Amino acid sequence: MQVTVCRKEHFNAAHRLHNPAWSEEQNQRVFGKCNNPHYHGHNYELIARLTGPIDPDTGYVYDMKRLSDLMKREILDIFDHRNLNLDTEDFRNLNPTAENIAVVIWNRLRPHLAAHLSLSVTLYETERNFVEYHG
Repeated sequence: MQVTVCRKEHFNAAHRLHNPAWSEEQNQRVFGKCNNPHYHGHNYELIARLTGPIDPDTGYVYDMKRLSDLMKREILDIFDHRNLNLDTEDFRNLNPTAENIAVVIWNRLRPHLAAHLSLSVTLYETERNFVEYHG
């Protein structure tokens, strides 16, 4: 029997979508207002889902307090109220699209979880635009 548990968190961050190998015109054409040289921000909603068996001793798939602490340490403390392009190593050379942010988040969480747990990440950039990554 597999059960999925979910933890939702929130963070605010600025970014600029930009490919330095392209001309300014091509960046503007592809990324539009998301290419603003002075950056722009989002109120991100993040959901981490862990799927696995229920531990017969605890009744948990995973202790939600531990998941909350992990997300705070590995994601919120690093990304919240930051400029992703300028303030984080993760995006120093990686375009901080919602897709790339979700993959980075997954990669930051995965090493801290037992191998038998399946991890997926859903990242809402806006209320209507979101991405999912399952690894």
